Amino acid sequence: MLPCKNPAVFLSLAVLLSSLTACANSPVAKNLEQSVAADPQLQTNPVVFGEAKDNQLQAQQNQSTVKLPADFPQDIPLYPNAKLEEVTPTSGTENRVSTRWLSSDPSNFIADFYRNQLQANNWQILQKPTDDVGGVFEAQRNDLLVKVSVQAQSVTNPTPNQPQTATQLLIEYSPSSTTTAQPTPTTNPRETTNAQTTNEVPQPGDSEFIGPLLPQNVATQPGTTSESPSAATPTVASQEFNDLNKAPQELRQHIQDLATLGVLSTESQVTKSNSNSTTNQFTPSKTITRREYARWLVAANNAMNVNNPAKQIRLASETAQPAFSDVSAKDPDFPEIQGLAEAGLIPSSLSGDTTAVLFRPDAPLTREQLVLWKLPLDTRQALPAANLDAVKQTWGFQDAGKIDPKALRAVLADYQNGEQSNIRRVFGYTTLFQPKKPVTRAEAAAALWYFGTQGEGISAVDALKLKRPQT
Repeated sequence: MLPCKNPAVFLSLAVLLSSLTACANSPVAKNLEQSVAADPQLQTNPVVFGEAKDNQLQAQQNQSTVKLPADFPQDIPLYPNAKLEEVTPTSGTENRVSTRWLSSDPSNFIADFYRNQLQANNWQILQKPTDDVGGVFEAQRNDLLVKVSVQAQSVTNPTPNQPQTATQLLIEYSPSSTTTAQPTPTTNPRETTNAQTTNEVPQPGDSEFIGPLLPQNVATQPGTTSESPSAATPTVASQEFNDLNKAPQELRQHIQDLATLGVLSTESQVTKSNSNSTTNQFTPSKTITRREYARWLVAANNAMNVNNPAKQIRLASETAQPAFSDVSAKDPDFPEIQGLAEAGLIPSSLSGDTTAVLFRPDAPLTREQLVLWKLPLDTRQALPAANLDAVKQTWGFQDAGKIDPKALRAVLADYQNGEQSNIRRVFGYTTLFQPKKPVTRAEAAAALWYFGTQGEGISAVDALKLKRPQT
């Protein structure tokens, strides 16, 4: 038993307890009981000490004080899981508005969202990312021009509402009241108008397209008027590049002719001195991808056979069963790639090649693939039988044994075209074919400059004469 060191303390407690017991029903006792009772709200809403303040701070952070402009176009799709961070009007005379968003979702999710939304809502896509991770979209609908930049980024000081990794989304647009149907080179030299003929940029999956069909990334030459010409005087959707001096001298005229015909895509780059100024770059030495060559191949063939629909390649509809598992109907280049497969111009399961289940659209195009896809459109008949010895005797290639057996027939048939052969026109005299070597954009353009055999064919120059208005 503990010794009593403070008798006075125990005596005071005893007096207090006896008083409370005696006056349990008095008003003083009631007030004392209520003052020391637990908060009844804590019984239904238990909160850990210190957590209430944290929740309040987080709620304040979730409430963004930034608001969209009152004239923000309703046609521009907004990613649902993105928070508006900043709205910045662009200085100068262009009257463009830039909005910055932040999302915790991966950049490839957001890129897929805008790729599908822009295509599904009949936007004219002027530029799209080169990969599936992110990049820049440029699109136009009526007189509204929008630029969407999807960029993955790391957050230096993460907060409860901002994880360590995030995606920054920039949406820049020109209000409808300030854009015109005729763009100037300083706003966007790649912008086109809707009041043009069917010889210009088609939208993938549109059932109203009737050839000739050109690719999505067709750029009009600055200064092109937006007046709708008559069917008898089609407008040439020419392109203007400022880096053709970087292309090999022998190929420059071929590139220029196809650019004037309007079948090549550009590489739009933003200048460092002016973030709002873009320049059209052809980048002739850049490797061309399989999807881009497929798009050019269809566009060039249809443009050169503008008056002969029987020789045009039909674009596939979005309801077609995909021939390749990695090119879905939602892919922006599906109409061209699927159209080539359905025409039997590229190896696929439709042509009996059970091993060609993947198209690999973003893989580099090789020399043997360039010839294999192009020759059927030159000869317009079955390719001749070929073997390794025949190719060695004709071309004299030292590396003929490295050519894929499926491409041997096309290489041999190309030799029979004499000076109009694709190999001679593109690569000049060579005893090494290097079949697996990637093809540059300049080389691909040179191959598409002429369709047909020696003495019977059509060049880009001939096609331009058919497209120019008659005075």
